[in-house]
Amino acid sequence: MQVCVGAVSASLVVSKVAQKRGLDLKQRFIRFMQGRYGADDYSKFLVGAGLALAILTIFVRNALLSLFCWVLLLYAYFRIFSRNIQKRYQENMKYLSYKGKVRGFFQKGKNTVVQRKNFHIYTCPSCGQKIRIPRGKGKIEVRCPKCSETFVKRS
Repeated sequence: MQVCVGAVSASLVVSKVAQKRGLDLKQRFIRFMQGRYGADDYSKFLVGAGLALAILTIFVRNALLSLFCWVLLLYAYFRIFSRNIQKRYQENMKYLSYKGKVRGFFQKGKNTVVQRKNFHIYTCPSCGQKIRIPRGKGKIEVRCPKCSETFVKRS
C-alpha cells in the first residue's frame, strides 16, 4: 500500500514541476512578445492563405506555388514578431479597408438579389437615382425623391 502512495506522491511532485515549467515557458513567451505587434486580421489572413496554399501544393505539386506559400507564412510571422508597431498598424488598416470594400460589394449584390423578389428597381431618367417600387401594383406614376421628376413604369 505504501508503494502505491509513494508513486502517487511522486507523480504529484512531477506534475507540479511540469506545471511550474509550463508557467515559466508561458511567462517567457509573454516577456518575449512585449513590445511586439502580435497577431491581427491581416496576419491571420496571411497565415490562412499560406496554409490553404500548403494544402493545395500537396495536390498540385508546383514549386512556384510552394515558394509563394512559404513567403506568405514567413511574412505573416515577420509581421507578428515585428517591433515596428506603427507600420504594421498601417498595413492592417489598409487590409481592413480593402476587406470592407470587397465585403460591401458582395453584400450589396446579395441585398439586390433579395430585393428583386419583392421590388422592381428603376433609375430616374433625369438624375439617375435608383428607386424601389413594389411588384404587382400595375402601371404607376413614380416620383423621384431626389429631383421630383415623375415618370410612368409598370410594377
